[in-house]
Amino acid sequence: MHVTGVVGAASLPLPTNLRNLSGHARRWPTVTAVIPTLNEVENLRWLLPRLTAVDEIVIVDGESSDGTVEYVLTVRPDAKVIVEPPTGKGSAMRTGMAAATGEMIIMLDADGSMDPAEFDSFLALLCRGYDFVKGTRYGCGGGSDDLTGLRRVGNSALTWLANRLYRQNWSDLCYGYVAMRRDAVDRLRLESTGFEIETEMCVNAVRAGLRIAEVPSHETERRHGESNLNTWRDGWRVLRTMIRLRFRGPLEPVAGPAAGPAVRPHPAEPVHLDWEAAAFSRTGTE
Repeated sequence: MHVTGVVGAASLPLPTNLRNLSGHARRWPTVTAVIPTLNEVENLRWLLPRLTAVDEIVIVDGESSDGTVEYVLTVRPDAKVIVEPPTGKGSAMRTGMAAATGEMIIMLDADGSMDPAEFDSFLALLCRGYDFVKGTRYGCGGGSDDLTGLRRVGNSALTWLANRLYRQNWSDLCYGYVAMRRDAVDRLRLESTGFEIETEMCVNAVRAGLRIAEVPSHETERRHGESNLNTWRDGWRVLRTMIRLRFRGPLEPVAGPAAGPAVRPHPAEPVHLDWEAAAFSRTGTE
């Protein structure tokens, strides 16, 4: 089953093991942040000190020459750092997801455009039974300071096409701020090596029958340096990916045990979609 929409977390019941019982604090799942890097040391000076609400950080570095790895290990010696040749964002994200050990995984860019203060909105929806939660810059409370006119038009056209090909209601296709249950990773069967992995994750979540939600997110400008995104080249790769996968049919369940322990979804109940962003504190009580 998959349900798509911009969801208010308060509209769905908490799983039993996450409810406040007899005054005790809620048990939140463990969370891994996966961050691909390539010469992002100046942006990480802003980002890493803000990653205080995660249990594990996985950095996948494409052989940076600006001291990225050294800086990460200095300020976050507990981080798991993987260095591999720079073959693309998709390759780095797949490596990072495979290395994650948290019950929930959040993927974000290293450029400082995605605010870790929004983590709770994503996590609250995962804890309410969704398998895959994607950010949207077009939901109420979302936005972008970074989209150029050309990229905005291209994203709108690709989102329109994806909605018709996959019978969805997405408002924002090409945005890489995503959270998922770790036991959903194998079900996605990801293969992409470049920026098109953001699209592959979305369409394969549909093909795998995952419960999907969007949550509003505000994207700021890249804080330092230049983006590795090429609008025309990567736009064509996104287009080819969504069309190619449309004709492959559903993804069959993965045989064998799940990737690891995870908080199980609450039994399916009616989902009330709205444009209210979820808001929870990982340290609060019900």
